[in-house]
Amino acid sequence: MKSDYSNLLPLSPATLHVLLALTGGDLHGYGIMLEVARQSGGQYKMGPGTLYDNVKKLLKLGLIEEASAESSESEPRRKYHLTQIGSSVLASETERLTGVLREARRGLRLHEERHS
Repeated sequence: MKSDYSNLLPLSPATLHVLLALTGGDLHGYGIMLEVARQSGGQYKMGPGTLYDNVKKLLKLGLIEEASAESSESEPRRKYHLTQIGSSVLASETERLTGVLREARRGLRLHEERHS
C-alpha cells in the first residue's frame, strides 16, 4: 500500500531543493548549498540560514537524518542523507509537479490556439 504524504505537500522550493540535493548521496551543509546551485543551473541559491532552518525541519519530520561526523582540523562536519520517507515524499512531490506542468502546458497550448 502506498503511503499518503499529501499533508506534507506542496514542498517549499527550499525543502524540495534540499531533498533533491541529497538524492546523490550524503552531503554536509555547504555541499548541499553547492549541489542546489548546480542542479538549478545557478538559478536558486540557498543561504546558510535557509539551509539550516530546512535541515532542522527535515530532521524533525524524519525526511533526512544525520549520516556521520567527519573530522577536520577545526570542527566536525555533519553530513545528512535522505531517508526512505524523504525519498517517498520527494517522489510524491515530483508526481504532483508533473501534473502541474501537464496542466500548464495544456493551458498554454489552448491559449495559443485561441490567440493565433
